[in-house]
Amino acid sequence: MTTPPLSDSGAAAEGRPSPPPASTRSGDIRVHESFASRFLEAHRSVRVYLPPGYEADRERRYPVLYLQDGQNLFDNATAFGGREWGVDEAAERLVAEGVIEPLIVVGVDNAGDQRIAEYTPSRDDEQGAGGAADQYGWMLFDELKPMIDATYRTRPEQEHTALGGSSLGGLVSLYLALRHGGKVGRAAILSPSVWWDDQEIVRRVRDAEGRPALRLWLSVGTAEGEEHVANARALRDTLVAKGWSLDRDFRYAEYQGAEHREEAWGRQIAEALGFLFPVASG
Repeated sequence: MTTPPLSDSGAAAEGRPSPPPASTRSGDIRVHESFASRFLEAHRSVRVYLPPGYEADRERRYPVLYLQDGQNLFDNATAFGGREWGVDEAAERLVAEGVIEPLIVVGVDNAGDQRIAEYTPSRDDEQGAGGAADQYGWMLFDELKPMIDATYRTRPEQEHTALGGSSLGGLVSLYLALRHGGKVGRAAILSPSVWWDDQEIVRRVRDAEGRPALRLWLSVGTAEGEEHVANARALRDTLVAKGWSLDRDFRYAEYQGAEHREEAWGRQIAEALGFLFPVASG
């Protein structure tokens, strides 16, 4: 994550609050406020992007991608630092160009000061935090997904359900995709925090019994730091050793000059969509 820039340096210098960024939402996005869970303390907003033609064709059903850090995906007005990923614009463009099948994207807002706990599978003693990813997964699969499937015309089966996220959001998405292998068929893992708890996620991949039927995207930016890139490569190599096949059901990408920030992940998620949801996949 990056430190939010001042959007109006003059106002800041005079002690006046800076104006919020203008909304940049595109397409049909619906917001479910204050989604509550019996497994987690925090309530959160859930933002649902619906593909072009959703209202026109009342019979068609769609695959669903659940992305973490939902407030950063669609709108500068809600995104960290005032810079969104542009997932809505990317999906609209890729569908129009015939590159991907139309899909529903569910942005699950993070829980602020509970984000670290919810997005990590174990406690990191150095950080003095973490370990509530299982409860977060129960919320996703036992509460949120049933609500989305009941409210929207989804394709609820494993092969049409995907998870994704960046940084700690990428870490929890991979962890849950592996742990709930019978429920998730695709995953977009961007700049994952492999370093957490001394590469706990690498050990979990290595020690797992078998591997789920999971189409997987993994990417990292070269400007995120040598250790971050080395960690991503270690995860890549462990996944390949476990049975994923590069450029068949697994795509690994390093983005030259890309930093650990929202703008970079916007570019990466567009290419991830092309790999995970190609038109030919039906």
